[in-house]
Amino acid sequence: MLKDFPVLNEKETRAGFGEGIYEVAKANDRVVALTADLAGSLKLNAFMKDFPERFIQCGIAEANMIGIAAGLTIGGKIPYTTTFANFSTSRVYDQIRQSVAYSEKNVKICASHAGLTLGEDGATHQVLEDIGMMKMLPGMTVIVPCDFNQTKAATIAIADYKGPVYLRFGRPKWPNFTPENEPFVVGKAQQINEGTDVSIFACGHMVWEAMKAVEQLESEGISCDLLNIHTIKPLDVEAVVKSISKTKCIVTAEEHQKNGGLGDSIAHVAGEFCPCPQEFVAVNDTFGESGKPADLLVKYGLTAGHIIAAVRKAIARK
Repeated sequence: MLKDFPVLNEKETRAGFGEGIYEVAKANDRVVALTADLAGSLKLNAFMKDFPERFIQCGIAEANMIGIAAGLTIGGKIPYTTTFANFSTSRVYDQIRQSVAYSEKNVKICASHAGLTLGEDGATHQVLEDIGMMKMLPGMTVIVPCDFNQTKAATIAIADYKGPVYLRFGRPKWPNFTPENEPFVVGKAQQINEGTDVSIFACGHMVWEAMKAVEQLESEGISCDLLNIHTIKPLDVEAVVKSISKTKCIVTAEEHQKNGGLGDSIAHVAGEFCPCPQEFVAVNDTFGESGKPADLLVKYGLTAGHIIAAVRKAIARK
């Protein structure tokens, strides 16, 4: 099935967000964009130009932005808040918990520059804990798309999805391989490859690394079941159980801490329905640092080669 996902080009996932919010704003006049002084970084220029009355510049005041967004939902608006992932979560967790999650407000928290691939801005900006923080909030949906096309589709889809959403994407140009204009279904895993020897579950930028790993593994005769878990919560439990019941071993890959992320979610399902060996490809209890994105992925163990090593280890533990 890998042949069904050719690389179309390389584009920033944040640019997919920019195009997505512009498209959904043309179709739905209740959509409002808010930013904390990062309109350019979040690719909001087209939105600002054509919908200035629906754009709110909050300045470097992220907590205030979340509060404004929560208030806008009372009047029937669909607010999309925008800033870097670190400032979308760590800086404003209390406001999200109280004013959005607890209050069940229909706010879309859109978070760019997530993970190590933020690169040279360094550890203070490279949030690696946000998936865990957000998935623990009752009622919060957590989405981590893998490329430009999927980020655009997810941005459009969440306008019609009732309830608070955390949408996480990145800064760098990245291979764009999912079909253009493919509808995004919240909570439904995407099958990238079918196999019988190992289940690989990945999200975000790591889906591409997993695809490269699968290509190498299959050339060696190792059959890989690869799923893009773009929705961390609600998790597609049915798809996960179907896969691991077949392969009896697991590898998870994410640009996030090992603790609290996608791997934890998969482990919970496996523990309940089909216990089996699992290996985690993730950041292991450390902060990041300044550097080129590709170099950081190598240093912190988030490459196709690391996924290949994890697969071999998981299979050996069957």
